[in-house]
Amino acid sequence: MTHTYQIEGLHCGSCVAKVKNELLKIGDVTEAGVQLKSPQATISMSKHIELATLQRAIKKAGEYFISETGTNGQSPVLEPVETKTWFEIYKPLLLVFAFIMGIATITSWKNGAFHLMDWMANFMGGLFVAFSFFKLLDLRGFAESYSSYDLLAKRFFSYGFIYPFIELGLGLAYITGWEPYYTNLITAIVMGFSSIGVIQAVANKRKINCACLGAVFNLPMSTVTIIEDLLMVGMALVSLFFI
Repeated sequence: MTHTYQIEGLHCGSCVAKVKNELLKIGDVTEAGVQLKSPQATISMSKHIELATLQRAIKKAGEYFISETGTNGQSPVLEPVETKTWFEIYKPLLLVFAFIMGIATITSWKNGAFHLMDWMANFMGGLFVAFSFFKLLDLRGFAESYSSYDLLAKRFFSYGFIYPFIELGLGLAYITGWEPYYTNLITAIVMGFSSIGVIQAVANKRKINCACLGAVFNLPMSTVTIIEDLLMVGMALVSLFFI
């Protein structure tokens, strides 16, 4: 069953991420979507959850208040879940990949020849810089979202604030060609470890947001996220082999 509620107190993407994370922690909640525009929350649950339970959950995130919508305010309204195509959902991520792939290809043509190793370094550097940019737009929102699935961020919340700067550092290292061996080694370790939490979340069919583009875009966690992480690990390992 899916119900829609009104939420008071939402001001930014960070608020949305915090409220959504707390709702997903409730045992009978199977999926939760929170939007800033209305503002409202659409919650799917395996059995009916009392409004007081929902309020106690989001209260942990801050001064947020949830109320029922519907005739005379007596009961939640059942609404159809908005469906989007795969392309519509992942359009932001696909555009980022396409732009960076194009730039990496152009910059890897030298003296009439294509240099694959240069392409991988430029591609990985561009991705890391772009991903860190989106995360830094709402650093706290990213940290809140990241801590919902990353193994290290779950244990040490502050790691969510550090991770975007690690990505930025790796991106600059790839672009400038600084210490390729250590850059690729660190990438393989960081991205390899990060992919563990992603794989677990997807395997457990958890309906949570992917934090790869920060809290700016509402991208669901899926096999696309796994491919993205493992692609970076694979390219780093290949680069290590040819150094």
